Amino acid sequence: MSEVSGLHRDDRLATLTGWGRTSPSRAYLVPVHDEATAVDEVRGAGARGILARGLGRSYGDSAQNAGGAVLDMTTLNQVLSFDSVSGIVTVEAGISIDALITLFLPQGWFVPVTPGTRSVTIGGAIAADIHGKNHHVAGSIGNHIHSIDLLFADGQVRTLSPDQSSDQFWATVGGMGLTGVILRARVQLTKVPSAFINVQTQRANNLDELMERQIDLEHKYPYCVAWIDCLSKGSKLGRGVITAGSFADISQLPSNKAARPLDYEPATTISAPTMAPSGLLNRWSVAAFNEAWFRKSPKHRQDEIQSMATFFHPLDGVAGWNALYGRAGFIQYQFVVPEDAAEVVRTAIERLSNIQAASFLAVLKRFGAGNLAPMSFPMPGWTLALDIPTGVVGLSHVLDGLDELIAQAGGRVYLAKDSRMRSELLPMMYPRIEEWNHTRELMDPNQHFRSDQARRLHR
Repeated sequence: MSEVSGLHRDDRLATLTGWGRTSPSRAYLVPVHDEATAVDEVRGAGARGILARGLGRSYGDSAQNAGGAVLDMTTLNQVLSFDSVSGIVTVEAGISIDALITLFLPQGWFVPVTPGTRSVTIGGAIAADIHGKNHHVAGSIGNHIHSIDLLFADGQVRTLSPDQSSDQFWATVGGMGLTGVILRARVQLTKVPSAFINVQTQRANNLDELMERQIDLEHKYPYCVAWIDCLSKGSKLGRGVITAGSFADISQLPSNKAARPLDYEPATTISAPTMAPSGLLNRWSVAAFNEAWFRKSPKHRQDEIQSMATFFHPLDGVAGWNALYGRAGFIQYQFVVPEDAAEVVRTAIERLSNIQAASFLAVLKRFGAGNLAPMSFPMPGWTLALDIPTGVVGLSHVLDGLDELIAQAGGRVYLAKDSRMRSELLPMMYPRIEEWNHTRELMDPNQHFRSDQARRLHR
């Protein structure tokens, strides 16, 4: 039982952070090896509540619960069934996207949506309603979930689906773990002809050119993303490199790959230093990288064959890359604005460039239609994601101003990456939050399921 106020559990206390390594807090970390353990812990949750946690790849404080219990779901990670005709797989919530790809890509099946890392659990993916480079055609992960087995605050496990208890299903998708503990899910995989991507690359000299070309490429390719030089200014502001692609047919592969088209080897090549010096990624080092990256990228190249891992998850080739930001960590800031508010993207780049906020990663995508989940992040429009080292002078002031501008434009900040947003902006950014609150109250009237982020945002 999780009577977290007692000292007898000190040996299970753990300091937890998000992937950005900011805002650490201590909680009682409980490995979950079976459903019975999860039920027992939820029923015995103490005054500070309980929360499920996967691989810790949310960037802020959404998978932390200071002074309470945190369920480590990564040990609940089995495939329970797979229909090789339909591609529907039933899995435990702690299984990772990496494991699903490793198991099923050699059989010709791929996950329907993947973020920029494979190190995400299915439970966490659903809770954050993750998106990928194909949102304009495939939507987010919630669109591909047939059902969820959810552990409620009363200790009962219920099956939710878009057709069965649909309000509770959609409240759980994108609900950041605050409606219950996802134990199992039935996921629709996607049939693919190979483990390789046929890629087209285009270089753009400024933001207008980049957006125009990105829209054009989205009509031709299911996967599309742009890297932006966030330190660019003047006529070069928003310059970047667009990569678009689709899974390659066997006929498009060179002979050595065509002989084994579904081979998959996602080897980690290097490890980041565990204690990188503070300031390693600064405006000078990032500026030098940006210039080199932009110059090395071709003005236009098509029909380049890349491995799945290279195209989707390049940073997974650097183990523990978040350590490059040093002890202070970094903020990942991601927002989306409607199509008619695209100028907000330009303003964000300008303001951050003016304070020399050096984002090693600056990624621009365009979303398609959102789904029925009231707290899901994606909506039609432009989304920009930035990794910014903490300690940049003026950063908090600039981000607070951008939050307000984004909210006024009808956009929102991604809760799976947020670590600092002010609570009064949440209802502006997520106008269906009262609908979600009503459903959550029915599912968990005493708010057993809590997180540091929920407290900070007064959810």
